[in-house]
Amino acid sequence: MLQTQQKSCSKSACGCSGSRKTQLRPLGNRVLVRRLEAEQTLKGGIILPDTAKKKQEQAEVIAIGTGSHDKEGKLIPIPVKIGDIILMDKYGGQEITLDDDPYVILRGDDIIAIIEQ
Repeated sequence: MLQTQQKSCSKSACGCSGSRKTQLRPLGNRVLVRRLEAEQTLKGGIILPDTAKKKQEQAEVIAIGTGSHDKEGKLIPIPVKIGDIILMDKYGGQEITLDDDPYVILRGDDIIAIIEQ
């Protein structure tokens, strides 16, 4: 489960202590990931502007769902764990923003490989 600190909260409006957390827990066969930053500089020393960078296919697993079920109802767990670095489809998943941080929610089937370093 991902928990993030919300920027500000009006204490009088909601009655809380002034800081709220957004919680996100993927359901079923879904995985929440954060794309890794693309290289800023090429081998020759050329610095790339943000508009010239490719979408990064590598991501870090932030949270995972419970898994999917087969035809007999048995649970098939997702084969990744929190903190794994994965290779994912470039345009797979749903891009979301939580508290100004970009994330991607994707299906376990959209994970191509686990990168072991």
